[in-house]
Amino acid sequence: MRFLAVTSLVAFCASIVSGTALTYKLDANEKACFFSYVENRGTKVAFYFAVQSGGSFDVDYSVVGPNEKVILDGTKERQGDFVFTANDPGEYRFCFNNEMSTFAEKMVDFEIAVENENRAQLPSKQGSTPEQTSVLEESILKLSAQLSTISRNQKYFRTRENRNFSTVRSTEKRIFNFSIIEGVMMVTMAGLQVFVVRFFFQGARKGYV
Repeated sequence: MRFLAVTSLVAFCASIVSGTALTYKLDANEKACFFSYVENRGTKVAFYFAVQSGGSFDVDYSVVGPNEKVILDGTKERQGDFVFTANDPGEYRFCFNNEMSTFAEKMVDFEIAVENENRAQLPSKQGSTPEQTSVLEESILKLSAQLSTISRNQKYFRTRENRNFSTVRSTEKRIFNFSIIEGVMMVTMAGLQVFVVRFFFQGARKGYV
């Protein structure tokens, strides 16, 4: 079993969002872990992954906190989208486990995003009322939610496209292999028939002699 440790992927300051989106090729019997460091208590951490190709499009995963406390885990999952609050500052470990597969390697897309709960204060325009500022904040939050929905839909359709393409390639490979086997069997049967016919004719000639 190989174990991959990737040093800290994400670091952030207050009211700053940072994220890391990666694609990783997970070999058979491999366990890969990625690390993200959280500085402040109460930080929101978003974790998304999707198996794009390989095997049955599933993988085991786990998220472990600084005190070796298991926060999230699952077996044979195709994809996941989670948000949790980091109650303890420190290093968080995000692991993918493909030890259940003997031969199949898998391509995994994943993203780790860290966001502080504190919101940045919007600059107030001179002469504007608190109600106007509140309406502006609500509009910005709605736009942010809509953009997040669009991003999730894009991830979903990308995953479906990759899985369908992987299925098509696997089907084409099986059809090609079956065609080769069928051709070899036809040639073998033809050769066997020729051999049997020649054997009978040679036997008949010997009988006449």
